Amino acid sequence: MKIPEVLQIEVVHRAGSLAQVLGVVAEAGLLVENLVAVDRGPDRTIWELTTDLDEDFDRTQLDRISDLPIARLLGTSDRVFTLHEGGKIETSSRLNIETDQLLRDIYTPGVARVCLAIRDDPSLQRQYTGIASSVAIVTDGTAILGLGDIGPVAGMPVMEGKAALFQQLAGLSGVPILVEPGAVDEIVDAVARIAPTFGAIQLEDIAAPACFEIERALAARLDRPVLHDDQHGTAVVALAALLTATRSHDLDLTACVVGQIGLGAAGIGIARLLQHHGVRRLIGTDLRDDAVATFTTLGGEARDLETLMAEADVVIATTGARGLVRPDWVRDGQLILALTNPDPEIEPQVALAHGARYAADGKAVNNVLGFPGLFRGALDAHAPAFSREMLAAAAARLSSLAIGDHLVPDALDRAVHAQVAAAVYDAALAEHQTPLYSG
Repeated sequence: MKIPEVLQIEVVHRAGSLAQVLGVVAEAGLLVENLVAVDRGPDRTIWELTTDLDEDFDRTQLDRISDLPIARLLGTSDRVFTLHEGGKIETSSRLNIETDQLLRDIYTPGVARVCLAIRDDPSLQRQYTGIASSVAIVTDGTAILGLGDIGPVAGMPVMEGKAALFQQLAGLSGVPILVEPGAVDEIVDAVARIAPTFGAIQLEDIAAPACFEIERALAARLDRPVLHDDQHGTAVVALAALLTATRSHDLDLTACVVGQIGLGAAGIGIARLLQHHGVRRLIGTDLRDDAVATFTTLGGEARDLETLMAEADVVIATTGARGLVRPDWVRDGQLILALTNPDPEIEPQVALAHGARYAADGKAVNNVLGFPGLFRGALDAHAPAFSREMLAAAAARLSSLAIGDHLVPDALDRAVHAQVAAAVYDAALAEHQTPLYSG
């Protein structure tokens, strides 16, 4: 795992001084990700230099900076931990409550009139509460990123990140909900009981096969959209990337042999959406027999890892296993998406060096491009559930917005998320939808 480190360095004003510091950094094998002057005096400047360190990097190499007569290493900090201090989200009021009149209007006694109006006409909740623009982000912590079963509290930084992205990219209020791991029916019951608080439910980082059962049960039980992001959000962005890659290389995705490495939540979600798109031949591999059995019931063909690499035109990996794919297994002309975060099954540059036609990882093909617009569109359309048409529409729109040699558009472009939401909205209103789960 790469660790972003910020070095604060004091450098004397002298020609070549900064170059000497950068020379030490280069000799340590580090890349400079950012360099900015934070304080400039009459004879010295303090620079903040950002680089990515491997976990096993020998930090004593950085001491060589202070050995230079023209520089001094003042300190280091981990940028990621600094940004997480105090958490990443908060609940705030949309109104500035500064007068007694406003207090009486939004709270007692005025609020009673609104409560009674909603009692008499429950549809008014969409107009007079925030329910219609809120999403519960639910996890039991059993499959956090590629880290595995680390528990719900340890997964809270991920849920806070999702909530922050919901707000920033789609104007939705995402609320993290941590539940203790338990039986499927216990989790389903817990989520169903709090569901009236929210317009939609996003299930997050719940291990397979429980995630499939939980999503299916909640979709059947609730009258609001339910989506397991690890399955369907990942699938949407993966399909979008493949649509772009195959189009740019004049390939027909439906005629390609697609190999899925890892048949957990993401792998099965991707397989299902690829089938909906029309991919005729899927091969897959996983260490768990039950996962392989699920894949074969969908019409997929089981393979061992090396055979899959030999047969597949397109390879998608979602295993959580860093470096799983050996470089010598890469076939000339393959398209490879190694999507595990934080570390992929094979680094894109390694895959390209060994003959891949195109390769990307989970940093470039990330489900942040999917879930904000998916939920915004579903909520705006008052959709009671997600459908495969809604997911496919989101993938097609994302692919259409990719620019140049990029597989997918810029994840921080709010206009992109608005476009995805519009595509989902239109699909939700169309007739003859195929529900993800029909009960």
